[in-house]
Amino acid sequence: MTSPMTSPMTSLKTAPTPPDHPAPAGRIARWNAMLGALPAPEQLAVALTSAAFGRLALVSSFGAESVVLLHMVARIDAATPVLFLDTELLFPETLRYQRQVAAALGLRDLRVIRPDREALFARDTEGLLHRADPDACCALRKAEPLARALAGFSGWITGRKRFQGGRRADLQAVEADGPRLKLNPLADWRPDDIQAYMARHDLPRHPLVARGYPSIGCAPCTSRAVPGEDPRAGRWRGLEKTECGIHFADRGEGRAA
Repeated sequence: MTSPMTSPMTSLKTAPTPPDHPAPAGRIARWNAMLGALPAPEQLAVALTSAAFGRLALVSSFGAESVVLLHMVARIDAATPVLFLDTELLFPETLRYQRQVAAALGLRDLRVIRPDREALFARDTEGLLHRADPDACCALRKAEPLARALAGFSGWITGRKRFQGGRRADLQAVEADGPRLKLNPLADWRPDDIQAYMARHDLPRHPLVARGYPSIGCAPCTSRAVPGEDPRAGRWRGLEKTECGIHFADRGEGRAA
């Protein structure tokens, strides 16, 4: 990984991509050639200050590694919209950590996104859909609310990384995501890079990490990982499911952020 830098770059003189039309493949390739050579903070600085990328939001789970991107974005522009998906099945520790981090970093446009109430009453009356059909539960509580929240944005920023494997092994800095862009500034970061950044900036850690949860999602579908296991082994343990649906339309591939 290229060592992180903090100085923003000059804005690009390119017209913004309309939110209702996919960016041409040639433009995506040019952006990848440019951003892929930059450290993550500079990638974010370019994207957040350039008209070329339009209006962007950071989508954050406030999970085990989320504070890295949140810190970078806050240093560039603390008014950047941050979308937090509260599925209403999260650990209480995650909700407290979200408030702690938002306050510590001075995030000025944090948007807590929740499932549609009528849809919950119609499709998950007793709150047990995660047991009968976890894919349907993820769609109801994550994918559908996020799709609504992204309306009006030209693109979104994710914390996905190549080392997480599956389709993420080929992640690029910039992707087309239907009519929007998807930016992955940490694509080439390794676990040691994440830990080093947190230590260097003395960032608060999610309390569940110290209790054996290296990857944290909804409480009913997350368990501890034992030493030697893949860090994400505790997500949907015992099921073939490995993806929540916000990154891949098909099921059973990839890993949720």
